[in-house]
Amino acid sequence: MRKFNSIPEAFEWWIKNIYPALPAEIKKGKPVTAWRDYTYNQGISEKRMREILIEFGNFRIETVIIYEP
Repeated sequence: MRKFNSIPEAFEWWIKNIYPALPAEIKKGKPVTAWRDYTYNQGISEKRMREILIEFGNFRIETVIIYEP
């Protein structure tokens, strides 16, 4: 198990570690578009990063909000 502090941090790890190992037939479409948009700074929303991580990376995403007075 690996934990990340943000969606962009997890997505960057996915780009470097998971994406290269995806089969060629899966890399077509959403994953390659997301990779290209992220790699070439063409803009990718955090929402789309979440969708890619869940669909192509076996990620579980939880939100933790802590208020400490």
